[in-house]
Amino acid sequence: MTSCKVRGGHSANEESLTMAKNPHTHSNSDEAHDTAHKTTESSKSDRLEAFRSDAKGHDLRTNQGTRIADNHNSLKAGERGPTLMEDFIFREKLNHFDNERIPERIVHARGAAAHGYFQPYAAAAQYSKAGLFQDPDKKTPVFVRFSTVQGPRGSNDTVRDVRGFATKFYTDEGNWDLVGNDMPVFFIQDAIKFPDFVHAVKPEPHNEIPQGQSAHDTFWDFVSLMPESAHMVLWTMSDRAFPRHYRNMEGFGVHTFRLVDKQGKARFVKFHWKPLAGTCSLIWDEAQKLWGRDPDFNRRNMWDDIESGDFLEYEFGIQVIEEEDEHKFDFDILDPTKLIPEEQVPVTPIGKMVLDRNPDNFFAETEQVAFNPGNVVPGIDFTNDPLLQGRLFSYLDTQMLRLGGPNFHEIPINQPVCPFHNNQRDSMHRQTINKGQASYEPNSIDDGYPSETPPAPENGGFETVNERVDANKIRARSASFGDHYSQATLFWNSQTDVEKEHIIAAYTFELSKVERPWIRERVIQKILPNIDLELARRVGENHGIETPAEKPAPAEELGNGSQQASEALSLMARLPHDIKYRKVALLVADGVDGDQVEALKAKLEAEGAKGIVIAPSMAPVKATNGQQVVPDAMLNGLPSVTLDSVIVVGGAESAKALSQSGLGLYYVQEAYKHLKAIAAIGEGRDLLSAAGVPTQEDGIFLGATVDDVFTPFTEAMGQHRVWPRDARANSMPA
Repeated sequence: MTSCKVRGGHSANEESLTMAKNPHTHSNSDEAHDTAHKTTESSKSDRLEAFRSDAKGHDLRTNQGTRIADNHNSLKAGERGPTLMEDFIFREKLNHFDNERIPERIVHARGAAAHGYFQPYAAAAQYSKAGLFQDPDKKTPVFVRFSTVQGPRGSNDTVRDVRGFATKFYTDEGNWDLVGNDMPVFFIQDAIKFPDFVHAVKPEPHNEIPQGQSAHDTFWDFVSLMPESAHMVLWTMSDRAFPRHYRNMEGFGVHTFRLVDKQGKARFVKFHWKPLAGTCSLIWDEAQKLWGRDPDFNRRNMWDDIESGDFLEYEFGIQVIEEEDEHKFDFDILDPTKLIPEEQVPVTPIGKMVLDRNPDNFFAETEQVAFNPGNVVPGIDFTNDPLLQGRLFSYLDTQMLRLGGPNFHEIPINQPVCPFHNNQRDSMHRQTINKGQASYEPNSIDDGYPSETPPAPENGGFETVNERVDANKIRARSASFGDHYSQATLFWNSQTDVEKEHIIAAYTFELSKVERPWIRERVIQKILPNIDLELARRVGENHGIETPAEKPAPAEELGNGSQQASEALSLMARLPHDIKYRKVALLVADGVDGDQVEALKAKLEAEGAKGIVIAPSMAPVKATNGQQVVPDAMLNGLPSVTLDSVIVVGGAESAKALSQSGLGLYYVQEAYKHLKAIAAIGEGRDLLSAAGVPTQEDGIFLGATVDDVFTPFTEAMGQHRVWPRDARANSMPA
């Protein structure tokens, strides 16, 4: 009998003998892995060759080898129907993706959180039977986690990225998790594409670069091939991508949900968090510099403010769409790449949230908290949004691995405030000592407990909205999801001229980091013109790429949605208009006017702001009144990017010392460049002159006394930035 040959030229018998020898129990002498004389520089690389795999030229298949015909659509009951559990391709893909990182979150790994409460308005009860909406005097505990999406736990707070805004309501009926973002739309329409999107935006797999940033080839390659992402990419290129403070950041539920009232009537809703302190952001150059100077900028500000009693406040609102109006829009309300303009459906305020307590332990609370959009209570229900449908599976699957098994709900931060009894027992990290013999239902041994609760207008069991689904099983996407550009154009048209310039600069910068020219060309020639021809032309000029004279996308992708400006889509629509919570640098050195320091601090405090004394060192400063001024920080310890505005306090010797300091000169130059209000009292103007800061300029206030500058200075601060200075500020070399 002739033995057959197998890989490596050995016969089957020879290979079986070789494999039978255990290198740990047999001598390696004269064997192929004898390191005494066989090792070469490439030997380890050669041994890894059998494990290397290159996808080029191969079909897309499941892990079991089945060819995949459609990798863009999950299996649904009809084009607009719910995702089906039998979709093994979707489940395998999401299951693997959910478990790619341990123990860190795959996305939203870097976060900061706070405790607080939610209190409904009287109007809330008419929309939902959920207990937390019924009593205007009742405060429901909440735990809110803010996060960045792309970077790991060790990345920076102020990178250009989407911010997570996840709220866990500890209601008397169980936990409700509203797991949203600071942008109202998302990059993809179907959850089956979520692993692809995250793989593309994450650091590239060959070198783990870049951290916490989207400015690289794989991200732009993916989004340039997925027109549905154009709207969300535009939001990410706007100033929304780096909020000034979590207290100035909007939050959105992203998806369309349902609320069910006591009569059983269901309505479609979009959830909104509106910050009571107004909306504003960092400037891109400012955000970049904060990476090195204070990578914990956002989390530090929230922590410090809560510790000092300056709590974060948000109004909770809903956009309500009656079920009979589901199809009256020029877009599909189940499409997660679309928002509902507030001009079409106003936001109805139904409650207020206050964050007023910091966690006691970061790991036990902020890191171990587990949010899940599938955690709802009676009165709140889902829709067939295909991205939401996938999230309902994915979050639970992820948390089982990240938090060590199915009992993560027993971790203190995740436990509801109401009792929770069921027949789930055992497994890893079980904390509950379950009594009774019956761990099944129905039973008679333990008197039938725990028992079901029938649905009811109040304190009833959860009941899913009775929605008729009569459709074929299909992998497809509704034609109503085909509009990819009209709302991107709407967002662009809603921006002020300053915001548009920032978006152009963002696309220019991001694409400059893309090494492959065809990806840059595809974005500039095939995507951006469909949003706005001028946007494409400006970015194209910055890259030396010609752009088309007409929009290249087919009519169905351009869509029919309104492209008229929506004021609510601009950050300028909700500027703070006051200086509450603002932090103002008071620059001082030996010889400063101490009376001015005290007057400024008192006036700022009366307006809800804080004056922070900044000096060349931490040594007490000698004032002209014979007293000492104790600095809060040094010039290089709390740079201008960490504060909201600057006042140079009077005193000839103080101004001279600051003018002879490179750090002092840079401080005011940088504040000027970042469009911050600057005041100089008396001789303080000498520092501005020495730094080359134009004194006859928007947002620069000079005067002999504190009263001369304070009112116009604070009015400018209330606008957040001195926007008219934007075009000239780049001339400052800081």
